[in-house]
Amino acid sequence: MIIGVTGGIGSGKTIVVKLFEEFKNVAVYIADIEAKKLINSSSTIKKKITKEFGEKAYTKTVINNKYIAHIVFNDKKKLSVLNDIIHPEVKKHFLNFVKNNKNKDYVIYESALIFETQSNLFCDKIICVTAPIQLRIDRVIKRDNITREEVLNRISNQLRQEKKVLQSHYYINNIDKKNTKKSVNKIHNILTKKRV
Repeated sequence: MIIGVTGGIGSGKTIVVKLFEEFKNVAVYIADIEAKKLINSSSTIKKKITKEFGEKAYTKTVINNKYIAHIVFNDKKKLSVLNDIIHPEVKKHFLNFVKNNKNKDYVIYESALIFETQSNLFCDKIICVTAPIQLRIDRVIKRDNITREEVLNRISNQLRQEKKVLQSHYYINNIDKKNTKKSVNKIHNILTKKRV
């Protein structure tokens, strides 16, 4: 069984995924982390990104994040092109991860862009992590050391939180860790058919 975990930037998906990781019978795949590894290791991705964004896209063998971010967060078409290059390779990598974790009760696939990349189509259930907008903004400013304007720009490039919730099977309102942990335990028990 594949369980998608999604949510907008700053919703606290990382906290939720770490709580799921505490269960021994669950495997966790974080698409963003794996995508960052693949961007620097996959010759297929490197060729396509260099062709689309030019030689400045990589400094030696490492992606030039500032250069790429400046382009894609100011041009939705370029962001879409970048996603179209990366996500098919991430999907292949993930399906291999699933094969290697067949002994687990379920596999968590965590991605901010589950619906945008149609990754929901290979998930059996979707959990959406939410949080009030101001809390999300504060978290991202603190985490990434960027301006409020830059956070709002990134939020505007994602599917609205309300739309993600409507398309999900479960949602976790991630305001404080104690209640978030209760929600994670409850969903885990439902997914593994254990009585609470």
